[in-house]
Amino acid sequence: MILVNTDFISGKELETLGIVKGSTIRAKHLGQDILAGLKTIVGGELTGYGEMLDEARSIATKRMVDEADGLGADAVINIRYATSNVAQGAAEILVYGTAVKFV
Repeated sequence: MILVNTDFISGKELETLGIVKGSTIRAKHLGQDILAGLKTIVGGELTGYGEMLDEARSIATKRMVDEADGLGADAVINIRYATSNVAQGAAEILVYGTAVKFV
């Protein structure tokens, strides 16, 4: 499956199948949340949250690809990611794009 954030794929004619998406909501356990709170006082990278978001993006992307596969897509174009806070220490990752088939 080809995944791109452009609205075309060089050298390919595309048939649009529809919008596909994937999402997940992730949270770190309380201990990591407390450590992150302390880190905001002294400064520095919040690696636990970075790892959580990387994992969440991978899961959401896989769910989007699975949905595109179900439509018989060869690629997903114009991919976008969005993140939102849903609770203290929890975030939703949403990925969406347009499933296409090569003609």
